[in-house]
This record gives sequence, C-alpha cells and structure tokens, in this order.
Amino acid sequence: MSKIKLAVFDMAGTTVRDEREVEKCFFEAIQATNLSISTEKINSMMGWSKILVFETIWREELGEDHPEYSAKVKASYDFFCNTLEAHYNTHGAQPYDGVLDVFEFCRSQGIKIALTTGFYRKVTDIILAKLGWDKGLDGSYMSLINTPENIINCSIASSDVKNGRPAPEMIQLAMAKCLIDDPKSVINLGDTPSDLQSAASAGVLYSVGSLYGTHTEAELASYKFDQLINQPKEMIEIIRRLND
Repeated sequence: MSKIKLAVFDMAGTTVRDEREVEKCFFEAIQATNLSISTEKINSMMGWSKILVFETIWREELGEDHPEYSAKVKASYDFFCNTLEAHYNTHGAQPYDGVLDVFEFCRSQGIKIALTTGFYRKVTDIILAKLGWDKGLDGSYMSLINTPENIINCSIASSDVKNGRPAPEMIQLAMAKCLIDDPKSVINLGDTPSDLQSAASAGVLYSVGSLYGTHTEAELASYKFDQLINQPKEMIEIIRRLND
C-alpha cells in the first residue's frame, strides 16, 4: 500500500506551462496604475494570492492608512484580473511534458491528486476548463472516486482559503477535502519560494521544488525543501522511492 496518499501540485510553472505570462500581466497592471517595482520583487511574490501581491506593493508605496490605499489596490488588482482572464481565454493553457504521466502514475497507485494555485477561483476555472481537468469534479471542485473522466481529485484556489501561500492553508484544505489526516502522507511540488514555504508550514512528508518553472536553483536555495527536479516525470521515481 502506498505511503503517499495525496500529491499536491501547483499549477502555473509546475503543472501548467508558464511562459512568464503571469509576470507580464502583473507588469501591465503595474504600469497602467502608475506603480514602480522591479522584476525581482515581483518574482519573489510569485505563488502568492494575487490580491496579496497588490496589497503588499501599495502598502509599501503609500502605507495601509493612506486614504487612497484600498482604491489603489482595487484598481491594480482589477486591471490584472481582466488582463489575466483575457490571456487564458484567448490563448488557453498547456501542461508541461510528462505531467499527465505523473498524474496517471499517481492514479495507478491510489494516490489522490490536488492542484493548488495562487490564482483566484475564476481564472483557475478558466485554466481547468481549457485543459479539461475540470471533468468529473463536483460543485466543490473535488472527486474522491477516480473515474475514466476525471484527471484530478481536487482543485484549491487562493480565494478558497483565508490566507494563501506562503501559509499552509491550501494544502490543509486539499487534505481535508481528500480525507487525508496525516501530512506525512503528503508530497508537494511547486516552483516558487512560497510553494516551498507552504509545504514546510504544512509539515508534508516531502517537499519538491520545480526548476523548470519561474525560479532558478539559486532563487530557491535558501528555502526548505527535500529535492529539486528539472522535469515533472522525476516525481514518479521520487514517489516510488518514498513508497519502498
């Protein structure tokens, strides 16, 4: 019997191809709403809840007590959301090579598959639909029974929890929905520092960082993780090893 009961995967930059379009949408919103921020600063916040990114930027720019703070946050966030939704509606989404092989391996081992993301629910749904990964999920975005139709067992967006990454709440909600009590039966894969931080806070058995997404080894090196990988299919051997 598999020791791993739940595999939690980030979306953009981990399972879903990221050609820096999220970063580009951030910069379009930043420029349109007269903010000034470096590429490095934006990259350091990838994986966060997107509203939290703009709250943080405007807090540093104006201060949270500034009378225009809330309006500025809303204007930037709304522009970003509209741009991001238009992108995925127009261009769709594609998985990284090997991701579906990893999913199929997990299914063959009786391991449930959960997707977590810093995206809010609306854009998450657009991406899932473009990929066909929403099939078989119920109204709460879950399916505990594997069928020929469903690809994943659970989808968690940052807007589904009070605190997105780097807090552990999305992993914890995925566990609850998939009826998993022990974090030491969970493996997590993500491409950002906040993915690694949330996995560490959740106390998962094994935390894996993706080097084919938005961050380099140097950018992830100072965070807690168990292993870094260069392609998704490496997850199959990791899970096999952990289950021996």
